[in-house]
Amino acid sequence: MIVLLIILATTVSTVLGGLFAIKFKDQLHLILGLSAGAVLGVALFDLLPESIELTKDIYSVQTVTILIAVGFSVYMLLDRLFSVHGHHHVDGSEDHSNKGKLGASALVFHSFLDGFAIGLAFKISPAIGWVVALAVLSHDFSDGINTVNMIIKNKGGRNAALKWLSADALAPALGVVAAFYLTVSGPVLGLILSVFVGFFLYISASDLVPESHHRHPAIWTSVSTIIGMAVIYLAVSFAR
Repeated sequence: MIVLLIILATTVSTVLGGLFAIKFKDQLHLILGLSAGAVLGVALFDLLPESIELTKDIYSVQTVTILIAVGFSVYMLLDRLFSVHGHHHVDGSEDHSNKGKLGASALVFHSFLDGFAIGLAFKISPAIGWVVALAVLSHDFSDGINTVNMIIKNKGGRNAALKWLSADALAPALGVVAAFYLTVSGPVLGLILSVFVGFFLYISASDLVPESHHRHPAIWTSVSTIIGMAVIYLAVSFAR
């Protein structure tokens, strides 16, 4: 029953974040700045420490950093591949929808791993489960914002954004269910998380931050990015 309530909370939080991004899309540069900071915050303050903690008894920190570089490089190559194969409209403008789907897919799979981690933690003990659940809930709102932003900024429509938001909102629930049928060791999960650190560093530094400054190089855009990082830091610190 408790796990079901946590799943419901993650879903609601993610949906609210996505709807927030849709409602205030006229202020997209500020939302993108906030989103960039949130993605960086999740990578640096949540995923990275967690991956080091889970792998410390078997793998070195160097192994973790190598996988971060691998994740960054793989995402970069996929990003370039989608960019090269982006088709053009009749008016000559380029369609970047595939690029948006790539970013949204990474975020959805991250949400699935969040749910998977919750399920594994509750299998160990309720106390550990609550700690992990609070950590996940602390950034679910920003997950919804980030997923919607990846679609909207790459010229995706409202319907497409809502579809990906729905996928992101349901992903943790699927992750929890999967955790009760699959067994993955902590160190292996830590290695997977380190790859996602690389993914998120690329998404933020090479996609969201430059896009947020594209037409609005105002100081408030930079402030939004810093606020995004600070919010995630405080949320994760409180959850732990």
